[in-house]
Amino acid sequence: MSTEGSLRAVLYALFANFGIFVAKGVAAWITGSSSMLAEAIHSFADCGNQGLLLLGMRDAKRAPDREHPLGYGKVVYFWAFLVAIMLFTIGGAFSIYEGAHKLFDAQPLSWPGVAIAVLAIGVVLESFSLAGCIREIRKVSRGRSLWQFFRHSRNSDLIVILGEDLAALAGLAVALIAVSLALLTGNPVFDAAGSIVVGALLILVAVLLVIEIKALITGQSAEREVDEELRAFISGRPEVAALFHLITLHMGNGIMLAVKARMRETQDASRLIDDVNRVEAALRQAFPQVEWLFFEPDNKN
Repeated sequence: MSTEGSLRAVLYALFANFGIFVAKGVAAWITGSSSMLAEAIHSFADCGNQGLLLLGMRDAKRAPDREHPLGYGKVVYFWAFLVAIMLFTIGGAFSIYEGAHKLFDAQPLSWPGVAIAVLAIGVVLESFSLAGCIREIRKVSRGRSLWQFFRHSRNSDLIVILGEDLAALAGLAVALIAVSLALLTGNPVFDAAGSIVVGALLILVAVLLVIEIKALITGQSAEREVDEELRAFISGRPEVAALFHLITLHMGNGIMLAVKARMRETQDASRLIDDVNRVEAALRQAFPQVEWLFFEPDNKN
């Protein structure tokens, strides 16, 4: 997955969420809607989250040094994990708190039509952000569904943006229904209940994100399809007699690859080294995401 694709998805979400935050904040102030305030806080938190993702993407580009000889690629997982925690606390927990508070002290809404209009506009803007994220996902998803991509992708930035956008769109729909019911029935309890449901949705998405990013932080191999392609490529090289072991590890957008294989040339050391170098060069050309390659020729498994 290219860094440019992740960057575009993050920027789509940032611009959309900032515009939505401003509109929701004004509407929450005018109407006194608990659901609207929860949604405004959610959008504000999302803007901060996208800022953290951008910071992580910049940090990951730092050159390797003595203490980090494999570079800083995995730092994107830390920032993505922090985003999930913020989504849980600032977005989810605050929304539930605000809804519970208003549930026991329900106040009638002022200008509920303003809230409905802003929420409807928010649905449109968030849909554009989600469409941009899905467009980037389709370039690398290998035909998988969005759920399969979420569960199996190693791209933490796109995973987070997808989760945020889906949660935001679902939250907008819930808030729109809640405010509409409060307007139609004259009962502000619906608005407070809407805030609680929005908070629960955000917490659910945050927990799912934490589970996925935890796997990346602790060290995940390349996706199964990539792993199989690497094995087939190396085994198919004329210089390689047998592939013994192949280990992959994702380091942000790059992959570390360790290979142990028996080469066909075993008598002449110079020719053996040339064969290994040719395999490595061909592999790097075919799989540019392989940034670190350790190739060990051996005669034993």
